[in-house]
Formats: sequence, structure tokens, C-alpha cells
Amino acid sequence: MPSILPQLIINGLIAGSIYALAAAGFALVYYVVKFQYFSHGAMIAAGAYFFFLFANVLGLSFAIAGILAIACTIIITLAVNYLVYLPLRKRKATSNVMLITSVVLLMFFSSLILALFGSSTKTLVLGSEGQIFDFGLFTITSLQAYIIFFAIALFFVLYLIMKKTRIGKAMRALADNKSVAQVVGINPERVYTYVFIISGAFAAVSGILVGLEQNLYPKMGVIIIIKGFISSVVGGLGSVPGSVIGGFFIGLIENVGVWYLPTGYKDLISFSVMILFLLLRPQGILGVKLRDDT
Repeated sequence: MPSILPQLIINGLIAGSIYALAAAGFALVYYVVKFQYFSHGAMIAAGAYFFFLFANVLGLSFAIAGILAIACTIIITLAVNYLVYLPLRKRKATSNVMLITSVVLLMFFSSLILALFGSSTKTLVLGSEGQIFDFGLFTITSLQAYIIFFAIALFFVLYLIMKKTRIGKAMRALADNKSVAQVVGINPERVYTYVFIISGAFAAVSGILVGLEQNLYPKMGVIIIIKGFISSVVGGLGSVPGSVIGGFFIGLIENVGVWYLPTGYKDLISFSVMILFLLLRPQGILGVKLRDDT
């Protein structure tokens, strides 16, 4: 039995990469714009279906299809921000109103995908099956290795943006105190635009990776953003690094947990972990507490 543990850990890293990507986009919006961005799940599904449209239906190369899918997802993300979230911010909508709107948008886009693509499960057809690497204690496909690699690379890029660029410093200033940030000349809406661009890119990549590893279905965004939200709570709601850590943690806990429990208990494991954190350590792994600033 212990011999399967390395394989379960690898499976956990693969799942955790996807959860962490979803959580990073969710947490970034929550960290800077200050509302729980559940419609991020809709953008993840949009990215997956755009990729399916360009790669499988139109027959474009995977590279071109990926670039177009990311671009289209960012455009939709910005459109939703300008058409829905911006008017609500101008009206000084409460966090509860923003949350309800976000959930409604998640369900709206899921229903729209159902209407446009149908209820049948879609499969991304790869040009080749890819290589399988057998390391004795565990096996991993080239695609799964790419998933982990791209996820880590994106987290590193996000770290550089947040820590080393002017826009990243502006994001952190807004997250800390919006009023003071405005006094020193930071335009919140301009910064929010960059936040949604980044979250849209993360959503598209998450959707593409999920589509390559699993199958596409209209409600896929709902499941993924729930796992992203759980990851954010466990890692520290409002902490982008914490959410990334939480994503990998949930992925590992789910997959190692099926060492003892049937695979159907994966969702139960992740929800149980979240409940335990809410009871014992509600601030999450990194323990970040943000000021409720408007």
C-alpha cells in the first residue's frame, strides 16, 4: 500500500495546480477589488470552451488556439467588469450585492455555454497521446508535467508583477487602504482593469489545462471555482500566495485521502478540511487579515 503514496502525491500536485490557478485569480480580485469573485469560474469555463472552439472545431494549432482563447477570455472578463461590476461600484453596492451578482453571472454563463454547446461532454482531441514517464514509484504523462510547469511559471510571473512592478505596488496599496492610495495619485479603476486582465488570463489557462487533462461540460466552472474558493479559505482569504498554497494543499489532501477512502469522497474531504479551518484557524494558513476598506 505505501508504494502508491508517491503516485497519489503526483496526482495531488496535478489537481492542486489547477485549483491553485483558479484560487489565484479569485483571490487577486478579492484582495484588490474587495468582493468574492465567483464569476471567475464562468471565465474558466469560457477559456476551456474557446480553446475547444479554436482547436477542435476550427482546427487551429494548439498554440494559436491557446493565444486566442486567452485573449477572448480577457475580453469577456473586461466586458463583464465594465458592464456589470463598474456600475455597481459606482453605486457603492455592498459586498453582499457584489457576491450575489457574481454568483448570478456564474450561473448565467454556465447556462449560456449549455445553450451554445449543448449538454454533451466535450473532449479536446490531442494531436498525439504524449509520452508517459515511468519513474518506478510513480508515472506521469508529458501533459501532466506541462500542467505543473505552466502553473508554477504563472505563479512566478504573478509574484514578479505583484512585487516588482509599479502596477503591482499600486494593487497592494489599494488592497491596504484605498483612500490613502487615491490621495497619492493611484487611479483605482485603472488598477482594477489590470486586475481583471490578469484574472482573465489565469482563468483561461486554468480552463485550457482542465480541458486537456479532463473533459469539458457546461457546469465545469462551478465545480472548479468552488475548489478555488475552498483553496482561498484554507490558504488565507485575501492572500494570493496563501490561495496558491491552499490550492496545492487541497489537491494533495484530496488525493492522499483516497488512500483511505473511496474516490467518491474527494469533495467531502475538501469541504471537511475547509470546515475544520473555519472552526480552528479561520484566517487560513498564512493568516492574512485585510481591512474592510471602501
